[in-house]
Amino acid sequence: MKPVRSISVLAGILFALSVVVFGANLMTFEEFSVKEYDEFHKVLHHLQHEALPKNDLATIRSRAKELVRLGDAITKLGVPAGTKPEKVEDFKKELAKFSDALSKYGADAKSGSDEQLKTSYNAVHESFEELAGMLPRK
Repeated sequence: MKPVRSISVLAGILFALSVVVFGANLMTFEEFSVKEYDEFHKVLHHLQHEALPKNDLATIRSRAKELVRLGDAITKLGVPAGTKPEKVEDFKKELAKFSDALSKYGADAKSGSDEQLKTSYNAVHESFEELAGMLPRK
């Protein structure tokens, strides 16, 4: 096989594999059993994996109102149906921490320093991860 043809074949195979791998990831993006968690995660994911690594605090500030609104929907929902009985009390405690973290993040987005914003944003992210880990599975 000629070198140029080999490169073309290899490029085609790599492209096909990337479609399969990344396409599968896109299809499983909504991985939670509760709609409010999926909606919150869509915004959080962008901030965590695109804005934060670039230290794009302007984006983290500008999306705060939306993220807090979506987070409030999670706290209003309370403990989702189907949560294991042994996790209910821990879930309630984490929801309270999450609510406090959202409030702090919202305030820091309005008038906090960059360092305060990073700290409060990270607290929201960590608390959400804790809650998501306790969700009932699909």
